Amino acid sequence: MRQSFYQFLMTLRNPNDHGEIANFAQNAFLDQAFPKQETDFEQLSNYLELNAGYLPSMSVFDEAYNLYLTHEHVGRN
Repeated sequence: MRQSFYQFLMTLRNPNDHGEIANFAQNAFLDQAFPKQETDFEQLSNYLELNAGYLPSMSVFDEAYNLYLTHEHVGRN
């Protein structure tokens, strides 16, 4: 079963890492309305553009989503 983007993002959460993706993961964790079951790029992007003031740039999401796609591709082999 494919894991959601949120589930993958939570694997990047690290309180000792202050990088952009780790901060995004931490803030998504605190965002109670985050679409936790979503896998679709467009749906996630729309949500973040409208609701994620904690995201400094959508390029952070793009980078995290690319990591997610790579992880999902590798996991299927």
